[in-house]
Parts: sequence; structure tokens; C-alpha cells
Amino acid sequence: MPNTLDIFRALADSTRLRIVALVRSMELSVGELAQVLGQSQPRVSRHVKILSDAGIVERRKEGSWVFVAMGTRDVVTPLCAALDAWEGDRAHARAEADAARLAAVRADRAAHAAGWFEGNAGQWDAIRSLHIAEEQVEAAMAAVLGDGRVDRLVDIGTGTGRMLELFAGQADHALGIDRSSEMLRLARAKLTERGLDHAELRQADLYALPLDAGAADLAILHHVLHFAHTPDAAIGEAARVLSPGGRLLIVDFAPHGREELRTRDAHARLGFSDEQMLGWFDGAGLAPVRTETLEGGELTVKLWLARKSGQPVRVKEAA
Repeated sequence: MPNTLDIFRALADSTRLRIVALVRSMELSVGELAQVLGQSQPRVSRHVKILSDAGIVERRKEGSWVFVAMGTRDVVTPLCAALDAWEGDRAHARAEADAARLAAVRADRAAHAAGWFEGNAGQWDAIRSLHIAEEQVEAAMAAVLGDGRVDRLVDIGTGTGRMLELFAGQADHALGIDRSSEMLRLARAKLTERGLDHAELRQADLYALPLDAGAADLAILHHVLHFAHTPDAAIGEAARVLSPGGRLLIVDFAPHGREELRTRDAHARLGFSDEQMLGWFDGAGLAPVRTETLEGGELTVKLWLARKSGQPVRVKEAA
């Protein structure tokens, strides 16, 4: 636990109080905070460091950007309750002054995301046209997973955050992970637009997930594994972060011969057989639960669901 004196010292500044209020509403980069606060980025960085050293916020580097989120619950929960009780209408007045500038930041995110997607949509559409409609794939995933609630969901290789859009609402805590800072910015804009600010995003490698062993109840690898040069290692790492009884859902292609996907689109593997997948599951301590085959188009989509050995987690009933 951080020192109580450090916490109070960190909050003894009006700018830092504004930063806390802004980050409570959504995760923001240092540059975005500077834009909202009307201050220089180095100055805001110094304020963020003071708050981070006190455990009030956390900093996460994504490419050349640094994003700021609220710190751990054991610090933040009682602190925010105290601030709400002490500040009252004064905090509301400060927040209103920053609300218009925060709306501008949100608009900038959406415009940036739309421009990036437009520039890459042709490549994405070319791949999607080779297999069954994505709506049918998503419907099959929903059917395989069911509508029960889980505590912790992790989407590995989240890309544009589509899996979080679909399934974060069923989880008490949701985390999307991707290596690409550009993809994460796109995902962040989309999730914010859809009111899913509670879904967390982190930049990390699928071979070294920033999670403790047993931290997740459900993990998803959606059209990610064919980019992996060592799929067995990726599956093993996903299995590591699953709790006993936790589930892993992999969505990818059956074996195919579209070599241009390797040379043009950086696919490391041209699909996977059931035999391969089940062998990797066994090596990772996962038991197969269900396999689905979705034919249509030149590429066949496969769904493989597995469960980690151990006492199954209790899946909460949907409300």
C-alpha cells in the first residue's frame, strides 16, 4: 500500500485533482490530458508521475504514447469515496469546466479511428470475403459461449476490440490485449463510442500476457493464431492465465492453400487441423469441450472451445 502522506501530498494540487476526475471517467493519454487541461505535455507528465508514485493512477506505455488509468482498487475505491464526500458540488463544477474539452478529445479519437480504418478496410474486406459472413461467425461464438456471466474475460489480440464489443457486457472485468498501439487506439475509440469505458486495453505480446497465472475465467483468440509463428506457445500462455475450469475459445481457419495470405497479409500459418489443435490443448493442460465447423466461401472457419483442468468455475446466470 502507498504511504498515506504521499497520497495526500499528491492530491494537494488543483491540476492533479482535475487529472483524477478526468481519468475516473475514461483512460486518457498524457497528450490528451494536456489537451483537456490546456497545459504543456511535460508539465502534465510531471503531475501524472506524482499521482502514479502515490498509487492513485497507473501509466501504461503504448508505442510512443503513455496512457493513464486509475490505480489499484484498494487505493482508488476509498479515495474516490472520500473525494466525493468532501468535494461535492465543487468537484462537479470543476468537472463541468473540463467536460467540453474532454468531448473534443473523444471526437478526435473517433475521427482518427475512422480515418485509419478507412485506409485499411480494403485489405480487411478482401480477407473477410473469403469466408462465411462475420455475423454468422459471431453468432456461432455466442452460441458456443452461452449467455452466462463470468468474472474475468481477456481478449488476446483484440485488434479493433470487436470481441470486447460483443462479450465485455457478460463479464465483470474485461481486458483486451494487442501488440499494436494503432489497433489499441482504434479499439479504444470504438469502445468509448459504445459506452464500454469499463473495458481495459493493454499493449502486450500474446506470448507474454501481463496477467498472473489463473487471472482469467475466459480467454478468446479470434483470428489471431494464424499470425503466431509458435501457436503452441500462444495457447500455452493463454492456458497459463486461465483459472482452473476456465475456458479458451479459439476462432481461426481450417487448413487451406491460400499462400498469398502468407506473403501479402503476414499469415504465419495457413489454418489448423483438429488434430493439431487438440494436441496443443493437451500439451497446455486443456481439455476439448466443443468444435464447430463453419463452411462457406474459400476459407472454412473453425471454433475450438477448451477448458482448463481443475474445479470448474461457476458461470453466473444471465440476469
